Amino acid sequence: QVQLVESGGGLVQAGGSLRLSCNASESTFIINVMGWYRQTPGKQRELVATITSTQTTNYADSGRGRFTISRDNLKNTVYLHMNSLKPEDTAVYFCNARYFKGTYWGQGTQVTVSS
Repeated sequence: QVQLVESGGGLVQAGGSLRLSCNASESTFIINVMGWYRQTPGKQRELVATITSTQTTNYADSGRGRFTISRDNLKNTVYLHMNSLKPEDTAVYFCNARYFKGTYWGQGTQVTVSS
């Protein structure tokens, strides 16, 4: 089973930027889909962005045009670059990996955007 560790969260001002990182304990060469999801209290965890092994990306409307997902297989890491952050982006962001062994989640990293 793969272990996923997120980092890069924090407190930023509206309009600012953050880069989240997710490091995987197994080679991302064999992970078909990696992604970022977010969750706030009382709401279901929602998709932010995904990226496949063929570099196909998918973005939720909430982050499209502001967020960019990428993966560096040499570092076993997936990134989420977030620009023009808004207070409504405040959430716990979770890394996700889906491949033949199953679906796995990281522990999450808090992103707080102040107005």
